[in-house]
Amino acid sequence: MALTPADIAGIEAALSGACAVAEAYAALRTRFPKLSLTRADESDMGMETPFRQYALFDLYLVDGGNHCWTVTGSPERATGLILAARQGKV
Repeated sequence: MALTPADIAGIEAALSGACAVAEAYAALRTRFPKLSLTRADESDMGMETPFRQYALFDLYLVDGGNHCWTVTGSPERATGLILAARQGKV
């Protein structure tokens, strides 16, 4: 499932108004029920570059098109999302 510009706008709308990581996760789960969604801590992401950054968390796009998942910066290749909570913001 590639993310369209409308999908990215929907993700932005859901995440920019979130006051808590759990709230953001729930909003994304409701809006994109077929999209793989993972919660993590920012320290779990190592040296990966977030697709977008917010006050409470970083957003990563996941490409699961091959045998192993990889973080991607390309919405056209994205099959999932990772919400990584920033230190002290959970």
